[in-house]
Amino acid sequence: MSAAQTIDISSVIDNNRLSRSQLWILIMVGITVVMDGFDVQSMGYVAPAIIADWGVSKAELGPVFGAGLFGMLVGSLTLSVLADKIGRRPVLIWATVFFALCMLVTAHVTTIPQLQAIRFITGLGLGAIMPNAMALAGEFSPKNKRVTLMMLVSCGYTVGAVLGGLLSAWMIPAWGWKSVFYLGGVFPLLMSVLMYFFVPESMQFLVVKGRRLDDVGRTLRKIDPTLNIDAGTRYALPDTRQDGAPVVELFRDGRGAATVFLWVVNFMNLLNLYFLSSWLPTIATSAGLSTSTAVMVGTALQAGGVLGTLLMGPVIDRIGFFKVLVPCFALAAVTIAMIGQEGIALSLLFVVVTVTGFCIIGGQPAVNALAATYYPTALRSTGVGWSLGIGRWGSIVGPVLGGVLIQFHWTNAEIFLAMAVPVVISAVMLLLFAGAAKGSQLTPARPGEAIDLGH
Repeated sequence: MSAAQTIDISSVIDNNRLSRSQLWILIMVGITVVMDGFDVQSMGYVAPAIIADWGVSKAELGPVFGAGLFGMLVGSLTLSVLADKIGRRPVLIWATVFFALCMLVTAHVTTIPQLQAIRFITGLGLGAIMPNAMALAGEFSPKNKRVTLMMLVSCGYTVGAVLGGLLSAWMIPAWGWKSVFYLGGVFPLLMSVLMYFFVPESMQFLVVKGRRLDDVGRTLRKIDPTLNIDAGTRYALPDTRQDGAPVVELFRDGRGAATVFLWVVNFMNLLNLYFLSSWLPTIATSAGLSTSTAVMVGTALQAGGVLGTLLMGPVIDRIGFFKVLVPCFALAAVTIAMIGQEGIALSLLFVVVTVTGFCIIGGQPAVNALAATYYPTALRSTGVGWSLGIGRWGSIVGPVLGGVLIQFHWTNAEIFLAMAVPVVISAVMLLLFAGAAKGSQLTPARPGEAIDLGH
């Protein structure tokens, strides 16, 4: 290959089978997301033990939950922008180290104010994990499997939440609630060391920034050993360098309307997701179900989410985001409204809750993948981070809104009918997004095929 010849990085990734190095990158990034889900949900698992140990009321832990979510919001907005300046790899690794140390510190707090403060600080690191994990997963994945692989990585969050519940149920009786935070701290520290040695920086990011091009060559050779790369080799990308403030760039070059629509989708879907996760077992108990059955109803919601993530990805890779997500959200509007209906049979309740989890929880990784696919390399972490950051306001509003409606003595039927409205808004926003983003490469295409939006 001559020194003047140019290598198209995207074409190399797209035209080769998934290499062992790419697979290990995806696995390690995915494990980081699993730890993210474990650590975010850890407070919910240890809360009953802390209440008993410290002699505090349930109400006193409310601000602790809110502090963690608010910390994640701030971390998602700020550190995603930093990642588009200095790289996905350093932010992901150091954010992992940061939240791991915070988890170890959490095991030694003794008061509610201390717990509230450390959960906010921990949230700052946790908020940086998903945007950068999604960006790296997308940039090391071939186009024909990109959405599937990104959704599998994103699914790690739900897996971590479920795994955390199972482990906490075993660990707390044996070693106390502090053991959950020790595990949530030590394991991420070990993973950060592995990522330091085995997870490279995004090649697209390095080329866009004009940095460490020797590293790009070494990473490319692991994907395609037949490449002849030397010091004069140049690299091509479909993305161009972005100038100015990254957040402002989200609204330039025709991206403004699509960005707003995507933010609204994230806000509405996370509002629904956290409302259901927080209140579904409690409302089920108030409707006359036993505590164990109510817990199983909540578990069905999460199980549906895992199933949705696993099944949606390959279908989206074939027919596009909008042909999958819009019908899913429309279906969720119906099933959410059905959950609160008086006299609903228990078997039917489990079905509609599972379908709701399939659409709402399973749909969120797809929305994350949509953001990572829509934005160019130079804005990818910022685009995903701000989309999730705005959505995290919904994660705070959802549980609070549920409490307000219960306080106002709304019936279960009225509450769930009201909560069907946000998912209808999500479906409408996706249709508007499809129109605003027309022409973007949001649907995979085989060589020689035209690319369209799939709507």
